[in-house]
Amino acid sequence: MTEEANRSLRNQTFIARYGVTPAEASHDMLLQMIEDMFADGLVTEVEPFPETDKEFSKLLDILRPLDANELRKKLVISGWLLEPYGPDKMRCQECMYFLVHKRWCDLPELNLPAKADWWCRLWRI
Repeated sequence: MTEEANRSLRNQTFIARYGVTPAEASHDMLLQMIEDMFADGLVTEVEPFPETDKEFSKLLDILRPLDANELRKKLVISGWLLEPYGPDKMRCQECMYFLVHKRWCDLPELNLPAKADWWCRLWRI
C-alpha cells in the first residue's frame, strides 16, 4: 500500500469514528482521540529517555515531518502516556512545554492537547 493510500485510510478511519481528522478536531475531540487510542491498547516508546540534547534532537527530527493527522505516530514516538512516569512521577504539569491554562503541549513537533498528569519522553524542566 502506498503512503498516500495509508494516509487516506487513516483519515477515513478518523472520520468514520469522530466525524473529523485530527487536523480538523477541536481541543476536546483531540483529547478524546488520544484517550481512545490508549483505551484501544496503544503502546508507546517511553524508553530510551533522551538524556542529551543530541538524543532529544534526533526524536524531534523524526517527529518534525509528521502532519497533524499522524496522531498515532506522534504519540508512539514521543512516548506519550496518560499517567505520570518514573520514580519521580514526572508529568506534563512540570514540563516547560506545557501550557497550563490551555492544557496544551506547545512543543512544535507535538502541538497537542495534554492533561497535567500525562507525560512523554520529550519532557523537560
